[in-house]
Amino acid sequence: MNKRNIAIIAHVDHGKTTLVDKLLQSSGTFRDNETVQDRAMDSNDIERERGITILAKTTAINYKNYHINILDTPGHADFGGEVERIMNMVDGVLLVVDAYEGTMPQTRFVLKKAMEAGVKPIVIVNKIDKESARPKEVIDEVMDLFIELGADIEDLDFPVAYCSAINGTSSFDPDINTQEEGMSKILDMIIDYIPEPRVDINGSLQFQPALLDYNDFVGRIGIGLVHRGKIKVNQMVSCVRTDGSIKQFRVAKIYGFLGLKRIEIDSAEAGDIVAIAGLPDISVGETVCDIGLEEALPLLHIDEPTLQMTFGVNTSPFCGREGKIVTARKIEERLIKETERDVSLKVEPNDSESFIVSGRGELHLSILIENMRREGFELQVSKPQIIQKEINGILMEPFEDLQIDVPEEYVGNVIEALGNREGIMDNMTNQENQVTLKYTVPTRGLIGFMTEFMTMTKGYGIANHTFKEYRALAGSTVGSRKQGVLVSMESGKATAYALGGLEDRGVMFIEPGTEVYEGMIVGENNHDNDLAVNVVKGKQLTNTRSAGKDHTVVLKRPRQMSLEVCLDFINEDELVEITPLNYRMRKKILNTNERKKFDSKK
Repeated sequence: MNKRNIAIIAHVDHGKTTLVDKLLQSSGTFRDNETVQDRAMDSNDIERERGITILAKTTAINYKNYHINILDTPGHADFGGEVERIMNMVDGVLLVVDAYEGTMPQTRFVLKKAMEAGVKPIVIVNKIDKESARPKEVIDEVMDLFIELGADIEDLDFPVAYCSAINGTSSFDPDINTQEEGMSKILDMIIDYIPEPRVDINGSLQFQPALLDYNDFVGRIGIGLVHRGKIKVNQMVSCVRTDGSIKQFRVAKIYGFLGLKRIEIDSAEAGDIVAIAGLPDISVGETVCDIGLEEALPLLHIDEPTLQMTFGVNTSPFCGREGKIVTARKIEERLIKETERDVSLKVEPNDSESFIVSGRGELHLSILIENMRREGFELQVSKPQIIQKEINGILMEPFEDLQIDVPEEYVGNVIEALGNREGIMDNMTNQENQVTLKYTVPTRGLIGFMTEFMTMTKGYGIANHTFKEYRALAGSTVGSRKQGVLVSMESGKATAYALGGLEDRGVMFIEPGTEVYEGMIVGENNHDNDLAVNVVKGKQLTNTRSAGKDHTVVLKRPRQMSLEVCLDFINEDELVEITPLNYRMRKKILNTNERKKFDSKK
């Protein structure tokens, strides 16, 4: 059977995963009576809830005597390292672009990676059914992007298809009326335009894992392309490690892909994308070879972490009430297990009760925290910190490319906010009352920015960012919170009477009946200092009737704090307590008097 290996790349939310669904259905990979949920490739609960792909997924279809391996890649910048490595496994990409939004920062990032790897692009203009669709302008934008990235003349003659992945229709014409049922047009394009894998079946074995997976039965699994030769189950092979050393092992399992299933197979040959098990610590970029014929492929680049946080045992007075897993040993086991399948994550011990966890960005780390919370863990985490580097004696920090699309009336506020965060404006364009701003901003300046941005643009703004480079350290106050907090000085249940008396002091995060402890953050102060408050105070009851009879206390709704918002909000001297039921923000020093003494020494 002939082979084609492709990746689907796009900006976040441009419809990659939905398109994969429809390609699977159009190819007849599913039986007629098989029920398949939407976005079937997003198998994890958080992926389904948030509508994002977190880890790259491998699938394959059989169509017209062709076996087409498809890799669905993440669109978010925090998971960009996976996109880069996948380019070494494929010969072509489907670049999916939204028919209204056009090219976005991540479109540029993924296309750049594809062009550096020299793979053949096919452009798919998705969401053609949108009333606001502007397919012709979008194709011009894509053309400009190719030119900007230094494409060759033949690359500019890229094939284009137009589709509505959600409706399962496609055509070669931007006119919506030419759309036809099914995705056969796109499948035919893959066969016609994407070259066969450039491999040698008869040479000695070369297999290189570009992705990792893990299961409890066989341990770590390396997913990658067989570049040369053949591999069989139970074969003894050599692994050339990243440090140049060689380790021999027996291939325990080989898995191929078809539809949503991973199928055990006996052997694979050059051009196949497969998963192999047998070496417990196989790693991305190593080369599996025939014994005695060890020849390493070039190492794959793995993006370095740019943010780190401390994960520790929950030390609050409520420890152990809501979660089942609370010990340092269990937290360490879970973090180490995560590094088995996520090469961008680094875990180092901090002290006996905590660990420093480094990742690609806030989303990367918050998804790990959310997964642990759902599994029954209780833990506390610190504010995300950027990872600084010293290059040629100068202290450097990571910077990001930021693109903002916002209605005209909010532009002033956004420019002022980014100016305070050491942002440098690179470009500003205006199109029908919608302004696009392009900035270079320190990663530190983006911590906490998204929450502020959504508030100042009333939810109408769109912001996207991607790692750019390391530069000299920006201003020292970038990324720290301006406002102080309201901190509980007592333990107990919050009362409506106490909260009513504190409303003019700031914004509350809790409602009456919420259990609090001393040192827990219960609100944001209107001023820049922290204030210890009593939220459990009850009304003094006497047997004298007051002239002004009791009025029912009407409180403002408390501010809802999601996990990401909590991580953005806290300062250096604060922590987020995470349990299966709640997120609570707290001071590192819980005792009010001890905290005052400590603050007075600063």
